[in-house]
Amino acid sequence: MLRLGSGAAAAVIVGDRLSKWLVLDVWGLGDRSYEVTPFLNVVTVWNTGVSFGMLQSQSGMAPMLLSALALAIVVALFVWLRRAENRVMAFALGLIIGGALGNTFDRLTFGAVFDFLDFHAAGYHWPAFNVADSAIVVGVIALLYDGVLRKQPDET
Repeated sequence: MLRLGSGAAAAVIVGDRLSKWLVLDVWGLGDRSYEVTPFLNVVTVWNTGVSFGMLQSQSGMAPMLLSALALAIVVALFVWLRRAENRVMAFALGLIIGGALGNTFDRLTFGAVFDFLDFHAAGYHWPAFNVADSAIVVGVIALLYDGVLRKQPDET
């Protein structure tokens, strides 16, 4: 299970870095935004807070504190991954670990997380996010599925 989870984490980190490199350096988005579809824009948002821009901070210590917290959580998730009981759990934990490490890389490198996917409908915009954020959300949903909805063997 460790290999599956570690592979998922590595894939998320590579996908996150690659997507951010393409948008920032190859595409050269800068401060512009591009309409990709009627419901998706590619934008530049530097998130100094946590998920969906909550707890925004301009403090110089914020990136270091948030990174330390994320790394502590990654260590705990890695311990959980080593004890994973099935493939769904291992894959889900790997997605979350990879997403956390991808965003931590941004915080330590840029002082903020680069978000660029802006979904919207009927004038409402979901907070901008990135590949790492997506992996974390999918990983949490998979953990919930595994823990709540997956049929458990009878304990008789």
